[in-house]
Amino acid sequence: MNKLIVRKAAVLGAGVMGAQIAAHLANAGVPVVLFDLPSKDGDKNAVVRKALDGLKKLDPAPLASKDTLRFIDAANYEEHLPLLADCDLIIEAIAERMDWKHDLYAKISPFLAPDAVIASNTSGLSMNALEQGLPEALRPRFCGVHFFNPPRYMHLVELIATQRTDTALLDALETWLTSRLGKGVIRALDTPNFVANRIGVFSILAVMHHTQAFGLGFDEVDALTGPKIGRPKSATYRTADVVGLDTLAHVIKTMQDTLPDDPWHAHFTTPAWLTRLIEQGALGQKTRCGIFRKQGREIQVLNLAEQGYRPSSGEIAEEVAAILKLRNPAEKFAALRASQHPHAQFLWAIFRDIFHYAAVQLENVADNARDLDLAMRWGFGWAQGPFETWQAAGWSATADAVAADIAAGKAMSAVPLPAWALEAGRSGVHTPEGSWSARRNAYVPRSDLPVYGRQLFPERVLGENAALPEQSGETLYENDGVRLWRLPAVDAGIGIVSIKSKMHTIGNEVLDGVIAAVRQAETTLDGLVVWHEAPFAVGANLQQVAEAIGAGRFDVLEATVEKFQRTSQALKYAQVPVVAAVQGMALGGGCEFVMHAGKRVLALESYVGLVEAGVGLIPAGGGCKEFAVRAAGLAAQSATPTEVFNFLQPVFQTIAMAKVAKSAQEAIDYGFARSSDTILFNAHELLWVAIREVRALADAGYAPPQLARGIPVAGKNGIATFEMLLVNMKEGGMISAHDYKVAKAAATALCGGEVETGSLVDEEWLLTVERRLFVELLKDPLTQARIQHMLETGKPLRN
Repeated sequence: MNKLIVRKAAVLGAGVMGAQIAAHLANAGVPVVLFDLPSKDGDKNAVVRKALDGLKKLDPAPLASKDTLRFIDAANYEEHLPLLADCDLIIEAIAERMDWKHDLYAKISPFLAPDAVIASNTSGLSMNALEQGLPEALRPRFCGVHFFNPPRYMHLVELIATQRTDTALLDALETWLTSRLGKGVIRALDTPNFVANRIGVFSILAVMHHTQAFGLGFDEVDALTGPKIGRPKSATYRTADVVGLDTLAHVIKTMQDTLPDDPWHAHFTTPAWLTRLIEQGALGQKTRCGIFRKQGREIQVLNLAEQGYRPSSGEIAEEVAAILKLRNPAEKFAALRASQHPHAQFLWAIFRDIFHYAAVQLENVADNARDLDLAMRWGFGWAQGPFETWQAAGWSATADAVAADIAAGKAMSAVPLPAWALEAGRSGVHTPEGSWSARRNAYVPRSDLPVYGRQLFPERVLGENAALPEQSGETLYENDGVRLWRLPAVDAGIGIVSIKSKMHTIGNEVLDGVIAAVRQAETTLDGLVVWHEAPFAVGANLQQVAEAIGAGRFDVLEATVEKFQRTSQALKYAQVPVVAAVQGMALGGGCEFVMHAGKRVLALESYVGLVEAGVGLIPAGGGCKEFAVRAAGLAAQSATPTEVFNFLQPVFQTIAMAKVAKSAQEAIDYGFARSSDTILFNAHELLWVAIREVRALADAGYAPPQLARGIPVAGKNGIATFEMLLVNMKEGGMISAHDYKVAKAAATALCGGEVETGSLVDEEWLLTVERRLFVELLKDPLTQARIQHMLETGKPLRN
């Protein structure tokens, strides 16, 4: 298979999707030319420039760093089509009109390089029909690449071939999308709306149908169809508002127009109430009014009976909430079927109809059940796909219940379940040997593309029997908080340190375990990777801290803080290379572990920060020390090597404001990681890459850094300067008196304590200063109140 190299890309269409696809390509370091129609007045690139400006304002941010915009150039179809000749990948993302797309293809074709890949981001138009707009010579290099919104965060990309698409090109493109852009690629069939939208939009239509049938409110339904059943917080109707009610209506219309033979076709209609909202310009989140709206601080929901809005207060009936808490899925579904409460009957109805639809349409929309289930996870945020849910509920009993409802006329369609779904002895569609393909009448294993060899622990589907990290490899050491293990088939000389505590919080048992693992690695291994599935670590174990405070054991707390510092130092000065493989949250003490590792491999979606100020504390696991040392190192390279204050200012703001980097690139910008660290877009590749990074360091004759000495500090003058800033903020009402105290402690630790400016200290001095200040804050009742509030609510307290 030839490797796909994308030196430069073009995105055609600077709308919501096009601009964000361009942003994600730029996140990956791919230079992009973003095209749109020329403006009639003034700057002909005004349309694109407005879109680029909009990228900076969106939340969640499509850009991994503010500097990412430099990779995107604005262009228009009138002046800049020759630029396409230098582009290896062209992604068309204009409006869903076949004639408009064909016109654009005719316009760009003369300018395309003969080996360029041409892809459409259409959400449901036929790829075989779209390719008719291209010259014969370009058709083998054309396919669909359907991103989901927002492209940076949604894992799914559907890859759709035409009858002419070159197979080797598809393999190369799937490889590139998987590793370079970090996507989960599903090969979709060329059918309307492909896989995720076909199943997902049907699911929404089923919810709408049963909302009316059971006479439920939109807020009631969202309470029922959110996290309680493994769906996103936005549930159904809030999701519709976020997507855009006009967009939803368009997708429904596509199904209505292109699927006349679908047995559920009668339900592919836009409800009258939805049509009325669209006609009124209430399109959802983008117009700040849709099914839901916000009036002041109050969230209101559409009330169909009164043709107006009322306060949103949807709740689940207690008896149904109790059913949803059942741990055994078979018992849960049996209880839903048996209950006469409308909430329970509604839930069973929507599950029954999605099971029914997915089973009947599997052969038409996807190669196998695994692809369909993963598409729903990655594209719609479901915790489990429909087949996984069915299998967990007991395949045979559930199939019989679905079939009985179909026979009784209760289902949305009278079409019977396919024969394979009712086969005697069938326990599901996912098995250790593969997932069921209705098209092939066989179980299909996972793709054997080499890129998937980089995923040592890929995302699993229920019943697949794939290896779990905690049950894999050879255990070398283990205590209550940490497991040290290795994968001999990958590299027997590299150890893996995995934290076992809930949310990977760092308590005494974790500190003891990490120190022991480092010591063992120094004598028996070539290096260490600190890795476990997300989150990396959410900080110190606050429950242990609160218990020690309650017992008045501040001596124990100080000893624990000292142990934390020794653990960080052990990671930094280990005689073997230590690489932190980070994904998800690395907060507080987790961030300090990351900072002290010899190197970092970070997933793009890493959220790293020193957040101790939120609970009235300062970083004391070596975080303040490490920033003071780094400031001295930066000053040493300047014209005034002993003046460190200027290098501490941005760090002080980061700590005092408890800033969290919202990407791996921002983590580097904030100083939590270094520019020499590795950023990966696919988190499933972290362990594979980290092991190789450690191996490369070990084979290159790794030597740990030398303990820093003679560190110039900002001292009293630096503290005083920071204090002036804090006084102004306090007097201006921007911070409380306790915020002031915490921030001054951070300033003191960063400046090396109350010593003369320019004094030379060592790391031990800096660690002692931050530890003393940390323990003093622990004794303050206001800090104790913040800690307790965080434990009880999960939110910071401003006191």
